[in-house]
Amino acid sequence: MSKSHFYPRYIERRLAEALEDSPVVLIHGPRQCGKTTLAQFACAPNYLKWGDDFLRWGEDRMSWGVSQQQRDYKYITFDDVVVRDGAQADPMGFVADLPERVILDEIQRVPNLFSAIKLEVDRRRRPGRFILVGSTNVLLIPELSDSLAGRIQVVPLHPLAQSELAVQSGTVFLDALFGHGFEIRQTERLGKQLIERIVAGGFPAALTRPTSLRQANWYRDYVQAQLQRDVRDMARIRMLDVLPRLLSAAASQTARLFNLTDLASPFQLSRPTIGDYFELLERLFLLKRLPPWHSNRLSRLVKTSKLHVGDSGLASAVLGANTASLAADRALLGQLLETFVFQELLRQASWQDAPTSFFHFRDKDGVKVDVVIEREGGAVAGVEVKAAATVTPADFRGLRKLARAVGKRFAGGVVLYDGEACTRFGEGLYAVPVRRLWEAR
Repeated sequence: MSKSHFYPRYIERRLAEALEDSPVVLIHGPRQCGKTTLAQFACAPNYLKWGDDFLRWGEDRMSWGVSQQQRDYKYITFDDVVVRDGAQADPMGFVADLPERVILDEIQRVPNLFSAIKLEVDRRRRPGRFILVGSTNVLLIPELSDSLAGRIQVVPLHPLAQSELAVQSGTVFLDALFGHGFEIRQTERLGKQLIERIVAGGFPAALTRPTSLRQANWYRDYVQAQLQRDVRDMARIRMLDVLPRLLSAAASQTARLFNLTDLASPFQLSRPTIGDYFELLERLFLLKRLPPWHSNRLSRLVKTSKLHVGDSGLASAVLGANTASLAADRALLGQLLETFVFQELLRQASWQDAPTSFFHFRDKDGVKVDVVIEREGGAVAGVEVKAAATVTPADFRGLRKLARAVGKRFAGGVVLYDGEACTRFGEGLYAVPVRRLWEAR
């Protein structure tokens, strides 16, 4: 990896704070999103192979991170079959022999270690003792997450955000949305560049490839490896070939209401079985359900979650969509743009101090807000997404209804579109070019 392929990870500050507060810190997210690089860069730089000049360059770019005194972790990966077999054979002895500070990578491959780590933490409770790195969402497995309750802090890592790719301040959009509003000014529309960003996605290894075709090949190989390797570790699947077809079916429904019956209909399997398979894809961070927002002040609300693929580049590759085909298929472009925006918001919120929850809003009359964001303390904001280059007052119908429902808690509402003008459409309501989502200026 060269300097030109290195990007800052703004969540490093949260990792540093977690290591000061909690005995166990879990960095989790999809495989190949940069978890191991982050852990090694922040806490075990001797295990990196980029050289002193690169490390000094990186430290200049990420000066808010882990202190020098915290950078002495031993790195162990359970991708090493010998290490994994030893840990599985004697988890208590394995944990007892670990050094004072340790990174345990691919921790989900040795689930028996969770109980042993719990006992070790209870015996010697010190902040920053263990950094666990996992490529499946162990928090969805109650017996694992419960064993470390009160002892673990989670640092979620996503694929690269557009603000990280642009090396821009990572909080400008959300700060404006929940704070001072948006500056009224003109900018250039992205056009084809926006579609290229959607298709490229955010996985670091894919982005090193020079053409969109080779990026798509990486994503397809990635999905195949995930479903062949990680699923076998997680569960016994009778019909492994169903999973890539189910993922493709889900990708075609991204940014739409989740309907398990529709997803199950092409398969000769029961609805509960398809539901179990779907949850496996969620645990691999390939799919995510966005829950519905609700209010006692509104009736006739749709109480169904919305479905999103974990990365727009991955969704594009699974669907066989490229820049040209998306430009011609405006309906699919709208779906993938909404997923692209949602994932960008999710990624930016992950490194902010204020706890943030995400929802969608829709009523039975079809009035909707694509993304509802609620911060600790009750402030609520809404984001509507359009693939068009123009905005009309009708596009704010859902945001206005959301504003009336939350009253004084309404922080602001935005229609993101691929246009040129950032302008107001009423108190706290703005039409904002989508590039402002990651560009500070």
